[in-house]
Amino acid sequence: LQLVESGGGLVRPGEPLRLTCAGSGGSLRHYAIGWFRRAPGKEREEVSCITARGEPMWAQSETGRFTIFRDSARNSVYLQMNNLKPEDTAVYYCAASSVACIGDFEFRGQGTQVTVSS
Repeated sequence: LQLVESGGGLVRPGEPLRLTCAGSGGSLRHYAIGWFRRAPGKEREEVSCITARGEPMWAQSETGRFTIFRDSARNSVYLQMNNLKPEDTAVYYCAASSVACIGDFEFRGQGTQVTVSS
């Protein structure tokens, strides 16, 4: 299974961005897909995850800013990020687990840079 992220870029505070995690060599429907991020000088942070059944987990739902969802027809998982803040600046990458959102993630992509700056 190969994962490729896209959709990153430079945006201003308050703007939205949608990241895509596209799968090839296998169906993402069989995997829990997690989004992670790593900012310079910081530890990796879990952002959101969606189970193979389509249930979102770890979403930053307390702020209502990030939403994760699947499009099985496109073999992709998306991370919709709204009202972005400078502290959201990081490399975002997706990873796939054949077990669950709490399991080990066997596959990961290379990441896409998100920069939030005025």
